[in-house]
Amino acid sequence: MARVSFTENLQRHLSCPVVCGAGDTVSAVLNDVFRDNAALRSYLLDDQGRLRQHVAVYINDRLVADRDRLTDPVADADEVFVFQALSGG
Repeated sequence: MARVSFTENLQRHLSCPVVCGAGDTVSAVLNDVFRDNAALRSYLLDDQGRLRQHVAVYINDRLVADRDRLTDPVADADEVFVFQALSGG
């Protein structure tokens, strides 16, 4: 299973400790994580299942390319890192 971690800024709003997610795509891994943390899904994905504009996901050091269907491949040894963009002055 891939290791899934979240930025500290996201953890201030939701309980999202480091977890392991099963699956061979970003979508599958995140859906596995959402089974135990349903509130996290609506914060990261829109109603169509796409990454929200303020959310970015990396697999190891590579930014996810498919933000709409989350089909980027994930291997068991990968680390998936989820963070939200911040803005303001």
